Amino acid sequence: MDNTVTSLAQQLLDSGFDRFTEREQRVLLQIAKRHPVARDVNHAIAATDGFGDRVADRVARFGGSWAFILSFVGAMALWVIANTVMLTRYGTPFDAYPFIFLNLILSMVAALQAPLIMMSQNRQAQRDRVAASLDYEVNLKSEIEIMALHEKLDRLRIDRLEELLKAQQSQLQRLLDRAAPRPAAQPDSVPP
Repeated sequence: MDNTVTSLAQQLLDSGFDRFTEREQRVLLQIAKRHPVARDVNHAIAATDGFGDRVADRVARFGGSWAFILSFVGAMALWVIANTVMLTRYGTPFDAYPFIFLNLILSMVAALQAPLIMMSQNRQAQRDRVAASLDYEVNLKSEIEIMALHEKLDRLRIDRLEELLKAQQSQLQRLLDRAAPRPAAQPDSVPP
């Protein structure tokens, strides 16, 4: 199989198989075996996902949604209204006016949410790198296939031109044969 790949690489790219990167060699092997290169990025990433990765993605997905924003605003409004009602009715709210306990909860949510969002962004960057790598492999395979098609077309053109040249030479020879002067017939005797 390596001989097939090496001859393909030399034929298409005028270079040896060992001079290619590992990724290019993998693409050439897949072309030689006629396996498709394209893979799904999500499946490639899902194979390496851990529990924490999946949690980080879900938290980032929910934390960046309108559902989270509206529920968070609603919870803070309820907190403030409940404190105000407790202050006006009973004179002692469960969280005094500057809402120190609410600030503590908000700080803790932000402190936990920020690293989870950053983890999710790192995973998205990793997904983008894998997607770019897979795109590169597909583009490389396409380029090699296009080069092979160009070579086939060139071979067909050369073959056709050779056939036309032979036909033209044959026609030219027939024309030359017809146009060549024929020797005149010699009379047997010459009158004096």
